[in-house]
Amino acid sequence: MPVCRAAGRTLQLPNCTEAWAGEFIFIQAADCQLGMEWTVQRSEGFTSTSWKDHYQDSTWEYEIKWCEKFVDSVNSMETKPVFAIMCGDLLDAFPEKWPEVRDKQYADFQKIFKDLDVPLVCVCGNHDVGNSPTQQTVQKYRSDFGDDWFTFVCNGVFCIVINSQYYEDPKFVPEIAAEQDSWLDEQLKIAKSGKYKHSLVFQHIPLYVDTPDEPKIYFNFLPELRASMLKRFSDSGISKIFCGHYHRNGGGWYNENMELVVTSAVGSQLGGDKNGFRVVTVKETEISHEYVNL
Repeated sequence: MPVCRAAGRTLQLPNCTEAWAGEFIFIQAADCQLGMEWTVQRSEGFTSTSWKDHYQDSTWEYEIKWCEKFVDSVNSMETKPVFAIMCGDLLDAFPEKWPEVRDKQYADFQKIFKDLDVPLVCVCGNHDVGNSPTQQTVQKYRSDFGDDWFTFVCNGVFCIVINSQYYEDPKFVPEIAAEQDSWLDEQLKIAKSGKYKHSLVFQHIPLYVDTPDEPKIYFNFLPELRASMLKRFSDSGISKIFCGHYHRNGGGWYNENMELVVTSAVGSQLGGDKNGFRVVTVKETEISHEYVNL
């Protein structure tokens, strides 16, 4: 099945209804990131740059294997998911630094995931537009994958997809970042209206990886912005925020009504978890989830 492309800030999924249609499952995954394992194996640590001079010669056979296993695992599930969503870092090569490598990774990404039997929704990550997005890298992403922020409705569940990089570093694209944030306010009004059974947010960078009051690290939001976003989401009735980026499992409850879920990678790991994905079960009054190893 072709990878989904949002347009006009919306995505229409096949076999999904506007109204509640009963219990269903979907797959949340993150960071397939074709090419990362090559850098990990050639680095002396997370911040090492010793591999950069040779990245043009990088390969991603590990990620191909893991992604094909992901596709096989999802396709063989007894209960068929309604959709799968990949929460960012679809590719490893930064578009402004290694465009030729990125194009090869993109071709393999499309080749692998066209064999998935359920629709694949893509979320934009930092590696997909660069740590400091520009007009050019944003346009490249949109040309390849479609809109980088949008909503979709699946069987009575309202899903908001945002590009977290516009909150992390918007200095080169302040107008785009402001446009997304204004758009988000309008979507949160819909979430708050109570029209849908559940309202969910999907993004790449987690607001936090462990606790809401943790200090700023590479993998989370600045504390002041984090507090503001968490309140916006909670006040609007968001029940789950699904993220990636950490290459480990993490997250936790913000309050009794809203949980932030950090899912480890389909691709390369940076902690003790194994490659995997999350099976999310949606019931009329609750949502549960379980991480499954590949």
